[in-house]
Amino acid sequence: MTTQSNHPQNGEPPDNDGKLAAVLGKLDDAIGQLAEAPDFAKPGKLPQVLDTARRAMMQDGGCAAVEPRAVEMEAAGIFQGSDWATPQFLLPSLTVQALQSPDPNTVVVEALSELRLLPVAKGETRHALISTEQAHHYLTQVMALNLSLLFGAPTESERATQGRLANLPRQLFQHLATRIGYEHIIDRLIEEIWRILNQRPIQVEPVKRMITQIAICQADPAIDLGASGQGADRLVSSLFGPTQACREDPGLDTYRERLESMDATALQAEATGFARAMHDTGLVSPYHPVLLLHLTDHSDHLLAEALGLSATGRDGLLCYQELVRALIRDAILPETAQAAYGLALLLERGILYQPPVAPAMWRQLSLPLSEWSQARLNLAYGETVSPRARLLEGVLCMLGQPLGVGQGNNPTCQSARALSMWAYNDPDYLLQMVAWAARDDEIIMHFEGQPISSMASLSGVASELPMDLDPVSLIVVPHLDRIYAEMGRRCIGREGDPHRWVNPEFHGWWSGRGFRINVDVASGQLHELDAFLRHFYASYHPDYNGNQPLIHPQPAGIAVTDSAARFIGWHAITILRAGIDPEGITRVYFYNPNNDSGQNWGDGVKVSTSGRGERFGEASLPFDQFASRLYIFHHDPLERGELAQVPQEELDRVIGHIERSWGADRLPPAGLQASRGSAPP
Repeated sequence: MTTQSNHPQNGEPPDNDGKLAAVLGKLDDAIGQLAEAPDFAKPGKLPQVLDTARRAMMQDGGCAAVEPRAVEMEAAGIFQGSDWATPQFLLPSLTVQALQSPDPNTVVVEALSELRLLPVAKGETRHALISTEQAHHYLTQVMALNLSLLFGAPTESERATQGRLANLPRQLFQHLATRIGYEHIIDRLIEEIWRILNQRPIQVEPVKRMITQIAICQADPAIDLGASGQGADRLVSSLFGPTQACREDPGLDTYRERLESMDATALQAEATGFARAMHDTGLVSPYHPVLLLHLTDHSDHLLAEALGLSATGRDGLLCYQELVRALIRDAILPETAQAAYGLALLLERGILYQPPVAPAMWRQLSLPLSEWSQARLNLAYGETVSPRARLLEGVLCMLGQPLGVGQGNNPTCQSARALSMWAYNDPDYLLQMVAWAARDDEIIMHFEGQPISSMASLSGVASELPMDLDPVSLIVVPHLDRIYAEMGRRCIGREGDPHRWVNPEFHGWWSGRGFRINVDVASGQLHELDAFLRHFYASYHPDYNGNQPLIHPQPAGIAVTDSAARFIGWHAITILRAGIDPEGITRVYFYNPNNDSGQNWGDGVKVSTSGRGERFGEASLPFDQFASRLYIFHHDPLERGELAQVPQEELDRVIGHIERSWGADRLPPAGLQASRGSAPP
């Protein structure tokens, strides 16, 4: 990395602010002391540098003045020994949490990291670890993901946790936007929005906020977008004007009046326009519920058109028209517009034909909510609509989009996976769980014949109640989390991994009782890799299991790695199916509850979420790459595939991926060969 011996004038303000100049003088002294200190003494010099840099960046023009100094700080060792020391591996998504941290040092270090990359991105200096193109791409991603910090004032939450510190990221992004250009940010933002929407998450409020920011940029004459923003109109119109009658975003009352004067032909055009926009993006305009409510007094044909239903969905609507109309009246409001998409997909799945589901939905419509449930929903979503309507929206979305469930920023992947699996595979069981949790404030499950109460259990995996969840998860996950943790506690003292016993009891009878793990629990070392992989191929790969499709979704555990293939942690996912993609490659399609399945796991293992045969909400990897990150899976021990038929070169390729990633530090002393075990006959 080349450093600058003096401070160039690019962006540095004139020295007419005595206070800023004084702080910068102290910062230069602190940087000099850090640079001269030996490595063992550098930690003692860091607080002075970080505190002085924070005071400088909080002032007008401060970020511009600190930018060239950030390059010097890196050379002096301010990022030494931290993740920021390797900028080529930094993940833009993690900046959201870092910049909103209550810890001032975390915010300052993250801001300095962005500032040291800025001259690299502009081609003004070179860096030994990251190219100009990589730095530019990284910063535009960071800007896109944190666009609210550029345009919005601090929220009440930010003010409560960060105080005046909340202004520092905003000062940073104003400087970044000036240097990089809004046009790059908007294009990257649009790309990011479509990438997220292709996964069809239930929670779309962050996406809606980003689209709103795009609309603000388009309307602001002071912002020159140039040739950027292609495709933005499609996103903006999906929320604010999907059809001719609401093209100019006239307001709900005006649109309601316009509907009253429309004939059947005009209503047909409105219904078709809304359905097209909804299914194209997965987003629902607040105007859409107004039309749906209006059409409940008209023909079923127009209602089916407005929901964009195929023959399957239309049949379900006709069979259960009173239930559908009741759901539209009670659950689909302008404030809960996404419920329309959930209802449409629920009808398309045909699950109302399962005998228990329709009666359970009628129960949900009139379900009395406990005070605790009402308070939770009001706290998370506000009081603009009733908690009952908010929960109904969540139920419709989860049943319509079972693969759109996310765990939020919480260590509750097991509970999110369970909700998704039940919505996908056993919807009436999910509705029973919702009723128990929302009405009774208690869920009782059984573990090996013994009841476990969510209220009698000790704490769960999450240290505090999660709030950044969809309405169903918000109510049910705290109960499931405690039950899951209690099941784990009841396995203490048993040999092996507790998931062997917990998963079938927690997730459902369809979880295979056969269980395989490739890590020795006591030592953490790799164990019998060859046998593990042969059983996985024989159970799931169509070439070795008699081409038997997977019947029920199966819980599995993966070793998550970062873009440098370094081990991050264990994670719960669901194997949905194995199949051939459009290019003829056998892939594993799986559900990942971590909110965004598109990830780079290093060593060439990049998770795909669209374009390779994925259905909405699925992630996928080539079979061998998925197997290289798998450490636990379930199978039916009575359905044996052809273990011995898996070629050794195929297994060696998988083992190579393991050895170069999460398994690098888990090799037994005798080497990898000892971990392979003997191949089964």
